[in-house]
Amino acid sequence: MLNPEMSLDMDGKPAALRDGFGKALLELGEKDPNVWVLTADVSESTRTHWFAEKFPKRFVQVGVAEQNLAGTAAGIAACGKTAIISAFGAFNPGRNFDQIRVSICYNDVKVIIHASHTGITVGPDGASHQMLEDIAMMRALPNMTVFVPADAEEARKATLAAHSIKGPAYIRTGREKFPVFTTEKTPFIPGKANVLRDGSDVAIFACGVEVYQALKAAEMLEKEGIKAAVINVHTIKPLDRETILSYAKKCGLSVSVEEHQVNGGLGSAIAELLAEENCKLFRHGIHNTFAESGEAPELMKKYKLDAQGIYEFVKVKI
Repeated sequence: MLNPEMSLDMDGKPAALRDGFGKALLELGEKDPNVWVLTADVSESTRTHWFAEKFPKRFVQVGVAEQNLAGTAAGIAACGKTAIISAFGAFNPGRNFDQIRVSICYNDVKVIIHASHTGITVGPDGASHQMLEDIAMMRALPNMTVFVPADAEEARKATLAAHSIKGPAYIRTGREKFPVFTTEKTPFIPGKANVLRDGSDVAIFACGVEVYQALKAAEMLEKEGIKAAVINVHTIKPLDRETILSYAKKCGLSVSVEEHQVNGGLGSAIAELLAEENCKLFRHGIHNTFAESGEAPELMKKYKLDAQGIYEFVKVKI
């Protein structure tokens, strides 16, 4: 049963998570004159063009130069501004990790890093653009907060939250449209996981677009008498230790689900937490491989990251 405190709409219309990010930029631009937005020749694809059209004097187009994107943002932030950089995840943080590490995190300046087009759901662009290692990269950095929102509305909230907290932050979104199942009233607190569905047989910890798939898988499991709790871990760092430990112990069996390499991602973060708690965890995601080119639904099915795949993965572990 869905948690009534979460205010969910499982029949919401599909939208790309990057749309929620773009809408949040307009909100921030209106209320904070110190917000600057920068991109690397992909303004329309990342939805930063909405901000550019309304606030052109606070928008910087650096061209195809992601290292300069991060370095310029660090300089702007050092002057007391909030700099928000946006590009495809394969290049931001894929190509500018050094600048993010040294210029942004080491100096602890206010830069928000938005990675669009992450995961296998970028689809036909293939392995070179299917960023599957970014959570591992970003959560290892000191001073960095890591958000992986579940839908467009949560991406909007994550962007607003990233602006409100101290220090740099990372926001991961994708290209494909997915159902917007959270609402304006659904809680979003940085570092606090949301229990979307209660259960006692297995705890499914998910992030990003896999949260909706996990909820659908839980419905399938319920028909067979298996009560699955679904926890939306929208903040990977800092991790909600209390909620994760509580449900891991309550259910006895835990599963993590992510559109990312299982090494270094959400599953690894939870495994590190549960290592000394004698709680069983199975990680579901991409296992030490590059994905193929294909449409998003095809790839989700192939790598068993759709609802059916999650259902089958959990059934084997029960």
